[in-house]
Amino acid sequence: MQKSILSVFSLLALFNFPLAQAQEVPAPPGLVFAFEVLVEVADPTVVGELPNGTRRIVDILGGTFEGPGISGRVVPGGADWQIIREDGFTDIDARYTLETDDGDLIYVSNIGIRHAPPEVITRLNAGEVVDQSQIYFRAVPKFETAAPELEWLMRSIFVASGERYPNGVVIRFWRLL
Repeated sequence: MQKSILSVFSLLALFNFPLAQAQEVPAPPGLVFAFEVLVEVADPTVVGELPNGTRRIVDILGGTFEGPGISGRVVPGGADWQIIREDGFTDIDARYTLETDDGDLIYVSNIGIRHAPPEVITRLNAGEVVDQSQIYFRAVPKFETAAPELEWLMRSIFVASGERYPNGVVIRFWRLL
């Protein structure tokens, strides 16, 4: 153990890497807004109670998206496969397709979570409009496309925040710099 610690210090000295510098926290990466998706959804289909929560499937009926240099529609036919735990915490697994105004297709796989105080979740699941600032709704999307001009979607990491309304979802995507 002592020998490996000495090896690490020797390696740091070899590369002229001061220990104080190793302990500094670098600035976080920046974010740039990519686009916003407005999704129209159907009423949830409740599959039933599972050991890890209630399985629901929320069909995606359509919608639109727009951002700097990109816009189009949400293709009907995707869905959000959810597990809602007893405390209201929701695991989100949404998969759908976007079609740009130029006709290019983008497959989206959006894995995330949503949670809020129990009374807010109860109202949200009952179809009521709730104060979105009380809901934590975040996701990490992955994109696939054959369009060369949209390759940037597959060559970056994105994060998303969402807002859930009775008949729809608003999702905003940011690209990590």
